[in-house]
Amino acid sequence: MTERMLRLARFCVETRFEDLPEALVIQAKRHILDTFGAALAGTDSSVAVQTRQVLGSGVGSALVWGTTLRINPGHAAMLNGIAAHALELDDTGGCDHSGAVVLPAVMAAVSMVDRAISGREFIAAVVIGYEIGRRVLEACGSYSAHNGAGWHSTATCGVFGAAAACARIFALHAAQTVSALGIAGSFSGGVWAFIHDGSLSKKLHSGRAAEGGLLAASFAREGVTGPSMLFEDVWGGFLKTLAPNSAQPQMLDADLGKVWKLARCSIKPYAACRGTHSAIDALGSLLDQLEVSADQVESVDVRLCGFLQDMCGGREVGSLAAAQMSLPYALAARLVHGHCRLEAYDDQQREDPRIAPWLARIHLEVDEQLSEDGEPWVSVLTLDGRTASLCVEVPLGAPGNPLSDGVLEEKFFSLALRVVSRQRAEGLLEDLQGLERLESVGDLDRWLA
Repeated sequence: MTERMLRLARFCVETRFEDLPEALVIQAKRHILDTFGAALAGTDSSVAVQTRQVLGSGVGSALVWGTTLRINPGHAAMLNGIAAHALELDDTGGCDHSGAVVLPAVMAAVSMVDRAISGREFIAAVVIGYEIGRRVLEACGSYSAHNGAGWHSTATCGVFGAAAACARIFALHAAQTVSALGIAGSFSGGVWAFIHDGSLSKKLHSGRAAEGGLLAASFAREGVTGPSMLFEDVWGGFLKTLAPNSAQPQMLDADLGKVWKLARCSIKPYAACRGTHSAIDALGSLLDQLEVSADQVESVDVRLCGFLQDMCGGREVGSLAAAQMSLPYALAARLVHGHCRLEAYDDQQREDPRIAPWLARIHLEVDEQLSEDGEPWVSVLTLDGRTASLCVEVPLGAPGNPLSDGVLEEKFFSLALRVVSRQRAEGLLEDLQGLERLESVGDLDRWLA
């Protein structure tokens, strides 16, 4: 096997909870809480209900969160992953949506072992999953290059994170972990074609990656081998096939164990694609700066990079999926409804007669000088002729501008209480706050059912 692949595998096997910086543990617990909240709220989404009709039968060891169903662990990983991503409220900045991939896979893996998995083991596995998923994305040339080529990195790279995390829960040795990652490469897939018609396939990608990673680690545990040359410059290799013009294989293990990729991840305050968040913040700040309300605004202009235009430039808001990927709708919702929380994306709010006129007064223009990884510039023109422009480089929810603990808990309760009782939500919050002291994370199921 290649040295780079072996180094990744050894990192997955040898990293201990004690190796994790205290700040990283705190952030990991915040992301776990946030993902559970997003997944519980997503349980009642249309796509979650529809997919449960396909996969929610049978009997097994793994819980489908927000229900009483216990089914095959692979199916549970998929369904919980779909629910976590269904409402676009899950975290971002990892594989991209690492929480919705890694957490469902790890919890399913926990149900498959005959020993108690402590909170410390659980946190270490989750951190490893975030780490490997992001490193594969960076080896593909990073987010804009890989996704700009048409691949949806949550699916293509997330499967590696799920495989690594599950390999850790299964206590695989290095050679088995190499096989798990190699098999994950064969399960990788997912393209951005959904962006053109607001189809629901995007919501399936997180669940499919969670299931694929769990299966990859499960097969490796039973002795099925995977390719050890997966990331080498060979015919059929992952990077040569999916990132032929942008691959940076050195990023797989650069500063491994020193620079932690979870530390760069964001928690969403808004129920929309992360690509819209900077502009939402900028618009709010400009309204405050100009001391105007929406009815005093003439128009809004946005200068953005070509990649963001392709990803979030659509104006179709007939479906929830389409509206959540639309930068023009996010700004129109901010102007009409005063916020971009989940409620702003309900059918009734999207169909508000004030939305369409605003969509016509929000103009997007591609600026070739802007970085493909950069944030957009937003300009507001008032009815009395004043104008102001702003680019928010660090939007709310990013590591440099995090949600406060109070706001994060408020978000969690607003989501979890859509499905479970306050008693269960409070019990889950309490256990997650002291997660590193929990003797068995299997006990979390009592709050998630």
